[in-house]
Amino acid sequence: MLSRQYVRENPDVVREALDKKGVDDVDLDRILEVDEEWRELKARGDDLRHERNEVSRRIGELKQEGNDEEAEEAIERSSELKAELERLEERADELEAELEQSLLELPQVPDESVPVGIDESENVERRREGFDDLRELPDAVVPHYDLGEDLDILDFERGAKVTGGGFYFTKGEGAMLEHALIQFMLDVHREQGYTDLFPPIPVKSQSMEGTGQFPKFTEDAYRVGGANGDAYDDDDLWLCPTAEVPVTNMYRDEILLDDDLPVKHQAYTPNFRREAGEHGTETRGIVRVHQFNKVELVNFVRPEDSAERFEGLLDEAEAVLRRLDLPYRILEMCTGDLGFTQAKKYDIEVWAPGDDMEDGPEAGGRWLEVSSVSNFEDFQARRAGLRYRPERHEGAEYLHTLNGSGLAVPRVMVAILEYYQNDDGTVTVPDPLRSYMGGREVIAGHEPVGESAVGAGRKEFPLATQSVSMGGHVRVGLEDNLYLGQGELAKSNAALVEKVVDLTKSVTGRAIATPEETREFLDLKGADEVNF
Repeated sequence: MLSRQYVRENPDVVREALDKKGVDDVDLDRILEVDEEWRELKARGDDLRHERNEVSRRIGELKQEGNDEEAEEAIERSSELKAELERLEERADELEAELEQSLLELPQVPDESVPVGIDESENVERRREGFDDLRELPDAVVPHYDLGEDLDILDFERGAKVTGGGFYFTKGEGAMLEHALIQFMLDVHREQGYTDLFPPIPVKSQSMEGTGQFPKFTEDAYRVGGANGDAYDDDDLWLCPTAEVPVTNMYRDEILLDDDLPVKHQAYTPNFRREAGEHGTETRGIVRVHQFNKVELVNFVRPEDSAERFEGLLDEAEAVLRRLDLPYRILEMCTGDLGFTQAKKYDIEVWAPGDDMEDGPEAGGRWLEVSSVSNFEDFQARRAGLRYRPERHEGAEYLHTLNGSGLAVPRVMVAILEYYQNDDGTVTVPDPLRSYMGGREVIAGHEPVGESAVGAGRKEFPLATQSVSMGGHVRVGLEDNLYLGQGELAKSNAALVEKVVDLTKSVTGRAIATPEETREFLDLKGADEVNF
């Protein structure tokens, strides 16, 4: 939050910040009026207390002198002063409560270097990475939501059945990919000097206020008991919208030592947000959902170090995409798209080639934000009481906080499923993730289960199925555990998968085959199973 003194001494700067950030629901003039009246009352209260002390001293002197009449008058005056002081303090407390609440609704002042703009259309692209050597893509890249269902690694229908719209299951190799990404990200950031935290998921209202989610954005949060529109207390609980909240508030109302800084924490959490996004492609699949996994990076630094650390934090978040060989770009947010709490912010947007968007790159596809890297300066520190002591004998000062996602897991999954997609409908596993997925080199999918998979049509599988020896042979059969994705083939190498797909295409003209087509193939061979 902005300090009272800063608002009082820089009203024009604050007014300009409100205009630049497009905030029109805060009455700055009222805040200044309340502050002025509060200060006048505090000054009047100091005068009354001083006068009352003098009267009390005089009462004792008068009684010693035996001047009972004047002593009684002084006692009456002391009572009047006490009553007046109580009325004044009650009014001052009312004004202070209003002032504190109003200050919570004032946004951070943008850094002078932030480009001025009205909305996201005026954000500035700083650079692109990874586009000089793109891998060869299929002629028509299948969007992740269709591919995920084709491979049976994403299940939106059952997620909606269990919980509601905006929730989903990852299955089999899809779940393995998600776990792999989380562990890979954590390992990358450990190398960068981050200390792991596993924070609580429910957070108090006071914690949400400390990082700036409240009081303005209660409608986006999941409340544990009670309706979002109801009044809340400091101790009411909410589901974590981002690990930024519990990790930043971990040191709330504490004083760190200069030797402690910088403190660099990372935390994986599931995150919960009610935001629904726009209709259409934006809400299809796992791009914008109500529950998502994310690794968050939070830094606590000296004020003089925050600008340099901000650039370093950006590089640390980018490292995940660099090592995965995923193309991306860096955007600097303009003032109109900066956000309530940030003084300066970069967005990291990965390229997902499956859905063409108007604001996508020339190569087609779209940009997906996977991290917002933010410098809050002392804005959160003032709200949460985060201070450090430069020297042990000196007074405590507010430190600076920074954070950034490292990264948002579902959107990175989208980029992998679309950018690493192959002509045969499989997905190549990026090399850094293979050791986290049991050595898998490709995601080849699974056999759906249940009557709904059969339905009115036919359940289809790849014709060839699994390796049966270290020699990399392929066996064809009709048992369920012999179909691609059900057994050892999913753990084998890319060359074997290609062999399987080529065999299937040679028989059916497609990368998959029905059980009936498999039976016809086996009848031609005169056997119940055939080894290749």
